[in-house]
Amino acid sequence: MKKTTYLFVIIVASISFYACSSDDDFTFIAKPDPDGIAFENTFLDAYSISAENGDNLAERFIWNAVDFDAPTPIKYELQAAITESFESIDALANDITETNYGVTVKNMLDLATDAGLDNDPETEAPNTGTLYFRVRAYVGNDAANTVEQLSEAVPINVVLVEANDNDNTNDLLTTWGVVGDAAPNGWDGPDVPFIKTDDPDVIMAYVNLTDGEIKFRENNDWASNYGDTGADGTLEDAGDNIKVTAGSYKIAFNTNELTYSLEPYSWGLVGDATPNGWDGPDAPLTFDAATNTWNATTTLTDGEIKFRLNNDWGVNFGDNGTDGTIDNGGDNIPVTAGNYNITVNFDTLEYSLEAL
Repeated sequence: MKKTTYLFVIIVASISFYACSSDDDFTFIAKPDPDGIAFENTFLDAYSISAENGDNLAERFIWNAVDFDAPTPIKYELQAAITESFESIDALANDITETNYGVTVKNMLDLATDAGLDNDPETEAPNTGTLYFRVRAYVGNDAANTVEQLSEAVPINVVLVEANDNDNTNDLLTTWGVVGDAAPNGWDGPDVPFIKTDDPDVIMAYVNLTDGEIKFRENNDWASNYGDTGADGTLEDAGDNIKVTAGSYKIAFNTNELTYSLEPYSWGLVGDATPNGWDGPDAPLTFDAATNTWNATTTLTDGEIKFRLNNDWGVNFGDNGTDGTIDNGGDNIPVTAGNYNITVNFDTLEYSLEAL
């Protein structure tokens, strides 16, 4: 009887061991998602881009999550190309798990340059063209057995803002600029230019900065540059880098007293016709030093808009009479749904909404 019992226990143990071994050998086979992958955001008819706004967001690409029916992380890669066939691919982001990625104006400018576009009206090269974007979803380690899916390529039309040769507007430009890893074009430049003010000793720059450091230099060259040794608001020749935090700023530089100030400063669009309504945050405008104007390319719905400073109602402009000029605290500006290039000059108080 005991021998029978022992034999039974051995048989049960063997079966259990085999079952466990079989479980350990079980593998999941990833399969493409039958629903596919595609971009979910709405694109503009055209994107106006210029180097002065290099660090601004041109477009946030958003796509659906895919399910490869396997318990393994799914990664995404946002790809760009200058031809629809994607013969040469620029991976703007890879190995990300989020289903969105922000593409900057500089990203698009680099691609546009590769495509043979430029903003010089004196050359034969066009300033308009088409770039192509798609998203790739995949699992694995990019080896031969990687399971992947690609979205359809989306064409994006870009317009490089041509250099302005108007002597009156270029008279505002100075030889000084802002450079640094916190500036739009990094330490190599080109620098964000300072412009003249009513005070001949004070020049001004409007710039979007990231966390990092900046200096002021002349003629995009290190022969003459200023930093702040001691972080006391005064400048020294070849002084220390100036530490800054991310934000949109107005920088005042007194070239006679060698002092400076950084003030949070941004103009934006607000209203029920804008993406974030009357509560904001406002759709940002970017400064073009060559024309002394603030600009945006954006999508509006049927409704109304105003311009306001620093996402606050303390300073806001509307249009009393819809005559193309803005008034401090003026009436809401009615708009119809569409894509627009918006330009406003806060010195002359002129503005325009150009449908794309």
